[in-house]
Amino acid sequence: MTGLGTAIRADDTASVVQAEPQFGTRAETLAEVAEALSGADVIILGEVHDNPHHHQVQAELIAALQPHALVWEMITQAQAEGLTPQILQDPDATARALDWQASGWPDFSLYAPVFKAAEQAAHFGALVPRAESQAALKAGVASHFGADAKRFGLDQALPKAEQTVREAEQMANHCNAMPEDILPMLVDFQRLRDTSLAAAAEAALRQTGGPVVVITGNGHARLDRGLAIYLARAMPDSVIRALGQMEDGSIQGQFDVVLSAPAVPRPDPCLAFSKSE
Repeated sequence: MTGLGTAIRADDTASVVQAEPQFGTRAETLAEVAEALSGADVIILGEVHDNPHHHQVQAELIAALQPHALVWEMITQAQAEGLTPQILQDPDATARALDWQASGWPDFSLYAPVFKAAEQAAHFGALVPRAESQAALKAGVASHFGADAKRFGLDQALPKAEQTVREAEQMANHCNAMPEDILPMLVDFQRLRDTSLAAAAEAALRQTGGPVVVITGNGHARLDRGLAIYLARAMPDSVIRALGQMEDGSIQGQFDVVLSAPAVPRPDPCLAFSKSE
C-alpha cells in the first residue's frame, strides 16, 4: 500500500456550483473508470443520491473491481453486521433488514443493484446514529472518536479560510435560509461523517486486506476535502482513489476520475424553505 490518488482534503450535498476547471480525468466509458481506479486499496465511488444511473455505474464497477469489502454511508455498523449473502440475494429482504423505508434515503430500488453486486463482500456501515451524532455535535465532534480523533486529524480546527468557504457553501446549499450561527455546526457534522467513513474504511481494509469500495455522496468522495483526507492521515501508506459522478458535466471538488450522466429532474429544493417561512 503506497501513496494516494490525486490531491486530498468534503460535504455530502449534491452539486450546487459549476465544476471547477481541474476536477480529475474525464472518462467516457466504464472501462476507463475501472482502469483509473484499479490497484487502489480504497476506492471511493461518489454519487448524487437520487440518480439511478450513478448507482448502476457503482454496481458495474463493483462487478469489475471485485472488492473484498464495501463501506456504506447509508447504514450503521450494526445494520451492516446483519447482512448475509443470503439476504443480499433478495432486494426485498435486504431492504427489510435495513429498515430502508424509514431511513430517509431515496427508494431502495436505486441502491438494490449495488447491494446485489456486492453480495459476496463484507459490509461495513459508517452512518452515525442520530443520538450519537447529536451528542458529538454538543461535546465536539472529536469526542465521538476518542483517542482516535488525533490519528484522523479531527482534533484540528480547519484553517480559517477553509472554514469560511465551507460555511458559505452550507448557506448556499440551504438556500440562504439558515441562521449564521448554525453554519459551524453544519460544517462539523460533515467532518463527523467524513471521519466516520474513513474509520469504517480503515476497519474494512485491516479486516479484509482490501480492496475496499466506499459508497457515498460526491461531497464525501472528493479528494480535496472528504473522507480521503482523514483516512490518509490514519493510514498514510494506503492508496486511495475516487470517482466523482457528474450530472450534465457539473461537479464540485477534485477526484481521480469523473464520469457524467444526465441530471435527474427534481423539484426546486428551496421551495421547502419558502413554505416554512
